[in-house]
Amino acid sequence: MGRVLQSPAALELKPGERAVFLAGSIEKGRAVAWQVEAAAALADLEGVAVLNPRRDDWDDGWAQSIEEPRFRAQVEWELSAQERADVIAMYFAPETRAPVTLLELGLAARGGKLVVCCPAGFWRKGNVEVVAARYGVEVAHDLGALVARVRRRLGAGAAGA
Repeated sequence: MGRVLQSPAALELKPGERAVFLAGSIEKGRAVAWQVEAAAALADLEGVAVLNPRRDDWDDGWAQSIEEPRFRAQVEWELSAQERADVIAMYFAPETRAPVTLLELGLAARGGKLVVCCPAGFWRKGNVEVVAARYGVEVAHDLGALVARVRRRLGAGAAGA
């Protein structure tokens, strides 16, 4: 069985363990907790850690500043997780703006490990599609297809390990 490392847990991977970072919409009150669904769909993968940035103890009152240690630690965790991941699965929820995810798209587009899902209705779907096309990023049309592409990237197939 795979395991989930959720922020702010230490990013300690076991020898030979592969990792998937769940990048995407988190906006509380707008974005569904899609990361839970994705992690559950990948849970049967042996030797795979799912890196989930969605914190249970997130506080919208934290200053969005490098001077705020909890905020900075969260951003640093996410950046480190993306660097350590073998695959970055990125989901743009149509009901969100996802400015941080758009930033992450720019950071990861050229890295060769990104898979994107941008359903109809996302306010910058065209931008996401152009960036993906330019840099050869795989695009899935729904969360199930995103998970299937991640599984394929990990050599696990669509139905199981």
